[in-house]
Amino acid sequence: MPHNILIVDDEPNIVVPLQFLMEQKGYAVRVATSGEEAVAAAAEQPPDLVLLDIMLPGIDGFETCQRIRDLAGGDSIRILFLTAMGQDMDMAKGLSLGADDYIVKPFSNADVVARARRLLT
Repeated sequence: MPHNILIVDDEPNIVVPLQFLMEQKGYAVRVATSGEEAVAAAAEQPPDLVLLDIMLPGIDGFETCQRIRDLAGGDSIRILFLTAMGQDMDMAKGLSLGADDYIVKPFSNADVVARARRLLT
């Protein structure tokens, strides 16, 4: 059974190629375009991995990360931030809120796939 990935980003130019890439690697992929939508999706069907942007409409990625962690079983969901916010302070905040990894945009497809694979093993 393939691992389930939830991509959370409001930019179609990020979502579409990322979804295609992950599906090509054999993952089942769902997409949310806001933090609220992501939390609802994770509560309904917990993903194995969330690829999470920080700058989202409504609640931001930091709060989304916290809310997913607070869900029943949220501790077992892996969270990988994919964001343009690349300052050390942003990375430290994301990791302290429970993210498992942090990648700054622009990113290489190979790096995202490698880190996703590592988090899912």
